[in-house]
Amino acid sequence: MIRPWPMHRLAAGLCLAAVALAAAATPPRDLLTDPIPGMNGDETESFLRGRSLFRQSWVIAPARDQALDGLGPLYNRLACISCHPRNGRGGAPENPAQRMQTMLVRLSVPGDPPRPHPVYGEQLNEEGIPGVPGEGRAEVHWQYETLSLDDGSRVELRRPLLKFVDLAYGELGPVLSSPRVGPPVAGLGLLDAVPAATLAAMARETKADGVRGSVNHLGPRRLAGRFGLKANSSDLRSQIAGAFHGDMSITSPLFPDENCSPAQTACRRAPDGGKPELSAAQLADITFYIAHLAPPPRRDTEQPAVVRGNARFAEFGCAVCHRPTLQSGASRFRLLAGRSFAPYTDLLLHDMGPGLADGRPDHAASGSQWRTAPLWGIGVLAAINEQVGYLHDGRARNFEEAILWHGGEAAAAQRRYRAASADARAELLAFLQSL
Repeated sequence: MIRPWPMHRLAAGLCLAAVALAAAATPPRDLLTDPIPGMNGDETESFLRGRSLFRQSWVIAPARDQALDGLGPLYNRLACISCHPRNGRGGAPENPAQRMQTMLVRLSVPGDPPRPHPVYGEQLNEEGIPGVPGEGRAEVHWQYETLSLDDGSRVELRRPLLKFVDLAYGELGPVLSSPRVGPPVAGLGLLDAVPAATLAAMARETKADGVRGSVNHLGPRRLAGRFGLKANSSDLRSQIAGAFHGDMSITSPLFPDENCSPAQTACRRAPDGGKPELSAAQLADITFYIAHLAPPPRRDTEQPAVVRGNARFAEFGCAVCHRPTLQSGASRFRLLAGRSFAPYTDLLLHDMGPGLADGRPDHAASGSQWRTAPLWGIGVLAAINEQVGYLHDGRARNFEEAILWHGGEAAAAQRRYRAASADARAELLAFLQSL
């Protein structure tokens, strides 16, 4: 059951029947901003402080408000919410002239293991503070192709091709690049509380259709990765601090050095906003906030098409990787421990085939492996966000395109979808819309 749509948000002149239909069908645009119920007074205050930090536009140092300065010297966006609008999902530019707004590009140079680019680092930072040139821009050029389903239906697919322009620090040379759109952030605290032993056990399970699944083990301690599109971060706090560092060049206790390469002399000379710029207390508050964003509720679960689509989801093999339920274990946050929840992911790496490969390894993840994306809330994103793209790089404009890009370990599930009747496909899509 969704919350009723506030009447003042509806266009004037709708009849009462139309108002009722809109209220039932359209989720509120702030649906992904709700907290998990049950917080006490201190927890609510931490949540609200973290929410303010998530929405805060950071400023250039030195500034009068020293708690919120330190942006840059090189950066992508001014605020967390810039890449996760309304806590939802970003999208890709529609043409080369359109700038990336909720998208960024990861970089590395080939090698074993791959390394950050010696000049441009691990991420292209398009913007710079006064006196520090932004690194350049990545244009998105779309390449289109048409895929035929077994019943003769034809679906247009697109893939992004990047062109780097206006590079301020020299040519890139041989580089591995990977465009990424900002993912939704609701429910992440529960994913953070899934025990590493659970991830390992799921990876060991015998699965249908040749599906394997593996844990991305990180660093000498072989920590289990679970966050990031290639599961390259082991816990929510690290993921958040890494995003502050990579996207806004905000230092923190986990990333104390400015995001400047040795060749970027103006960047290295720029003033900072303190050491660190994001304090331990601020990092704790924003981690608490994101950890306690409530998972989006299911909708229309009793509709016949949704019920049949749920069966199709299992029948086609989607549930092998997009596991419907998980269980949290111990957590430092009392409201997150020992809970059963429905994220529709196994948090494991899977080889998705050459069609989705970015060719850029990350720790133990190969260039064609991706972490199974959680599907909860996927049905409300188009209503919440103005520009939404599915899959890691936003290439899919709808659920069907996303399904048809699945290859590798998901090839059998994709083939079943292609071979299914139009009614069966529509039922699966109705189920996804209900999540």
